[in-house]
Amino acid sequence: MKKLLFQLFVIILFISAGCESKNKIIISGKNNTTIIIPGEYPVTIAGTGNSGPVFYFTEYDTISLTGYPEIVKLKKSPFQAIWKINGRKITLTFESSADTVSFSYKAEPDSGIKGWGMMISATADEYFTGLFERVVDGAQTESWRKGITEAMDLRGQEVDMIIKPTLSLYCPFYLSSNGYGLFIEGTMPGHYDFCGRISDRVVLSFEGKLMKGRFYTSGNPADIVKAHALHTGPSIVPPEWAFMPWRWRDNHTNNKNYYDGTPVNAPYNSMVIEDILMMKALDIPCGVYWVDRPWAKGMHGYEDFEWDPDRFPAAEEMIQWLHENNTKFLLWIAPWVAGEMKKEAYKKGYAQKVIKNHPPLDTSNVALLDFTNPEACRWWQENGIEKMLKQGVNGFKLDRSEELPPESDTVFLYDGRSTREVRNEYPVLYVKTVNESCRKLYGNDFMLIPRAGYTGSSKYSGFWGGDIGSTEEGLRAAIIAAQRSAILGFPVWGSDIGGYWQGELDREVCARWLAFGCFNPVMEFGPTEDHAPWDMLREPHYDTALIAVWRLYAKIHASLAAYSYNLAIEARITGMPLIRPLFLEYPSDEESWKEWQIFKYGPDILVAAIWQKGVKSVKVFLPSGAVWIDAWDPDQAYEGGKTIEVECQFHKIPVFIRQGSELDLGNLQAIYDESLRIASVKPDLKEMEKKFLER
Repeated sequence: MKKLLFQLFVIILFISAGCESKNKIIISGKNNTTIIIPGEYPVTIAGTGNSGPVFYFTEYDTISLTGYPEIVKLKKSPFQAIWKINGRKITLTFESSADTVSFSYKAEPDSGIKGWGMMISATADEYFTGLFERVVDGAQTESWRKGITEAMDLRGQEVDMIIKPTLSLYCPFYLSSNGYGLFIEGTMPGHYDFCGRISDRVVLSFEGKLMKGRFYTSGNPADIVKAHALHTGPSIVPPEWAFMPWRWRDNHTNNKNYYDGTPVNAPYNSMVIEDILMMKALDIPCGVYWVDRPWAKGMHGYEDFEWDPDRFPAAEEMIQWLHENNTKFLLWIAPWVAGEMKKEAYKKGYAQKVIKNHPPLDTSNVALLDFTNPEACRWWQENGIEKMLKQGVNGFKLDRSEELPPESDTVFLYDGRSTREVRNEYPVLYVKTVNESCRKLYGNDFMLIPRAGYTGSSKYSGFWGGDIGSTEEGLRAAIIAAQRSAILGFPVWGSDIGGYWQGELDREVCARWLAFGCFNPVMEFGPTEDHAPWDMLREPHYDTALIAVWRLYAKIHASLAAYSYNLAIEARITGMPLIRPLFLEYPSDEESWKEWQIFKYGPDILVAAIWQKGVKSVKVFLPSGAVWIDAWDPDQAYEGGKTIEVECQFHKIPVFIRQGSELDLGNLQAIYDESLRIASVKPDLKEMEKKFLER
C-alpha cells in the first residue's frame, strides 16, 4: 500500500527560496518519470513507452532512468535525484537561478559510459532553430541544393553536433518557440533529432562521462538569446573601421598589365593596386583589404611566414601604402605551418597527428599545431603571427581549422584530452591564440575573421560564412546563416558576397548579394572569380550596373559604420545581436516566425532580402508596434502589422526605417543614379597610376 501511494505521489521540489511557481521543479512518475523545468512555458523532459526521459549509453546498451528516484534531496538548492541502476549511482542535479535552470547528469562509477541523452516533449506547432549556420546537416552543398525548402526551422531534421567544413559555425544551443532555449556545456560531439523519429519529442545525446547544460526559460525569445550570448561570451567589439566595406580576391596574381591592357609600373601586386585605384576612381568606399593564400613562398603559398617576392614584391611597403590610403590590411593564415617551420614543429613536439593526403590539402607537407600546448602557441605567435603584425598587418582571416584535425578517441593532445574531445574546441583555441598576439601588439585595434567557431569563439573574433556556393540557393543559405549565427551568439558576421564556388558567378545573384551584404555587420566583397565588376569573365565584361550596385551599397554600409559599431557594443553588454530575426522582437506576430527572408539590422532597419533571380516585386511583412518608412521613398510610411507589396528592380532591396529613428540613409535612388553616371566612364588607369607613382 505504501509503495502504491508513493507511485501516485507527485513530488514538488523547491530549488530556490520562496514558493513562486516559477521556482519549482516537478518530478512525477505515474507511469514513467517526468521532469518539469519551470518557466512561463514549462519544459517537460519525458520519455515514451518504456524509455525514460534521461538515459545513458555504453558501447553495448542504452539505459533509461524510469520510475521514481530512490533518493531525493529536497531541503536546499541544488536539488538532486538519485537512482541506483546496475551497480551505478545515477545523479541528476538541478539548480535554479532567475529564469535559468542548470543541470548535470552523472554516474558513479562512470567506467564504460560513452554518453548521455534526454527527451523533451514538443507540441505539434513548435518551432526550433539554432545549432549551426547551415540550413541542413550533411554535406554543406545540401544547404544550397536546387529546390531546397528547409529554412530557419529545424523541425523534422537531425543534426550532428560536430564541426564540418566549411560552413562551420556551431554551438550546442537551440531556441524553441515554446519559451525555452537549451544549451549543452562542453566540447564532445552530440546529436539532435527534432521530432523526426518521434513526432512529439526532441531527442538529444552527447558523448562523454557526464552531461551538463542549462535551460533558459522566457516568453520573450530575445531574453533567451541574450542570456545565452552573455553566458558564452561576451562577444568581441571590433574597431569601427571593421564595419567599413571590405574587398578581397582569392588568388592575387602579379600581372604585367591591368585588366584593360595598361602596363603595370607600380612596385606592388598588380591586383591590389588595380582594386584600390579603381575603387578610388569609382568612389567606392573600402576600409579593409585582405590577401588570401597563396601569399608566402613555397608549397601551398604559406611557408615560414615569408612573403613570395614574385607575387608580392615590396609587401611591407604595400601595406604601408594601403594604410596611407585609409585601408586596413588583413592576411590569410591557417592552423598549420609548412616549410622549415613544419620540421621545427615536429622536432619540438608542437604538432598533432594529421590525416595523410586529406583533401583538399596534402597534409603530409604541413604540421597541424597543437594549441593545447602553451609552448607551441608561444612559438607560433612569436615566429608567425607577431612577425606579420609588426609588418603592419591589422588582423587575420583564420581558415581551415575545421577541416584537418583528426577525430580519434586514441590520439591525445598535450593537455591529455583526445582529439575527438577537442575537435569542436580546436577553432576556439586557434582564434584565442591569435587574439592574444593581436591584443599584445594592437590593444583592441585589430580584426579577426575565422570561418569556424564553437562555444566561446565570439569572445575573440568576428566570422565569415564559409565557402558558400555562388548560386541563388547559395545566397538563400547565407540569409539563413546570418540569422542562425546571430541566435547562436556570433553577432559579428559576414558572407563572401557573390559566393565562393559551386557555379559561375551570376551578375544578378551578385547584385542581390551586395544588397543583402550591405546589412550584415561585415560587408566583404569577393572573391568574384579573381576578377572585378570592371573585368568580369562573362558579358558585360565592364559591368556598369553591377559597379553601380556595388557603389550604392558600399556607400550605405559605410554610412552605417558608427551605427554597426554601437550595435556591437550593445551586443557585448546585453547579448542582443546586430542581425535580428523578426521573432526576436515580435514573437506575438505569427508571421514573424515564418518570414525568414525579412530581418532587422539593429532596432531601426528592416530588410527584405531577395535571393531568387527574376523577381520584380516581393511581399513584405511589416511587424506591428511601429510605423515603417520606405527608405527608397521617405514620403511612404506604413503602419506595422500588415503585408505590403514592394517593387524591387535589379539594384533595389526593400529597406524600411523605423519611424522615430535618427538614421538617414540619404536619397538611395539618387545615389544609384550617380553611381551609374560614374561607372559609365572607364577610369584611366595609366593616368591614375602616374599620380600614384608621383606621391
